[in-house]
Order: sequence, then structure tokens, then C-alpha cells
Amino acid sequence: MHQNNELVRTKTLVKNTIVVIDATPFRQWYESHYVLPLGRKRNPKHQKTEDENDVLNKKRSEKVMKKYLERQKFAKVEAALEDQFISGRILACVSSRPGQCGRSDGYILEGKELEFYLKKIKSKEINIRK
Repeated sequence: MHQNNELVRTKTLVKNTIVVIDATPFRQWYESHYVLPLGRKRNPKHQKTEDENDVLNKKRSEKVMKKYLERQKFAKVEAALEDQFISGRILACVSSRPGQCGRSDGYILEGKELEFYLKKIKSKEINIRK
């Protein structure tokens, strides 16, 4: 926690800061909520662990499966966001004021906003290499 407080104190972590976060908890929630794989490398050599198989291939009652099939109609994830899930890191924006309330809330970037920041990051990488 010392490190997090240091970021707030030095005004590195403020409202509307773009941060890179771990995609695992979001992927796990998506897979359990929609019963669809997200951000998995389509490599046949990759052996799924038992935990991954449990969530996606678990036996469910007819009523529960009907509920999941209904949810799956609205479970589309755009390609740019799915690429981030494959890499295991996603861009997010801090929407709260971490120094004021003592915690940091935010949202995952998607659509035009994600596209904009990905372009910015790529252009910075190109400038650094030159």
C-alpha cells in the first residue's frame, strides 16, 4: 500500500489517468457470466487447466442454460478489447479522485476512446525507438 499512496502523494495517480491493469479478474467474470471463452489464444497445443474447463463445460440444468443462452445474445466484445484480453493487460481510466476518497474507481476503455489511446501509445513507442 505504501507504493499506491506514493503515487497519489506525488500526483502521478489522479482523476482521468490511463492505467494498464490485469485482465484476469474481468475475463473470469465474463466467462462465468456468459459461459463463453474470452481472450484465449487459439492454440491447439495449449492445454486448458481444470479450472478453465470447470467454468465453461460444467453441467447445468435446462433452466440455467436457457438463461445463459439469453445472455450470450448480448455478449459481443469488440476486437480491439479482445486483443487486450489475449495479451492479459487492459487499458482503464481512473474515474474517481484517489487522493480525496482513498480508493481508485474506474472503467475499462473501449470503442473510440480505446482506439485513441492505443494510437497515442504506439506513436510514443515509435518516437522512443528513433
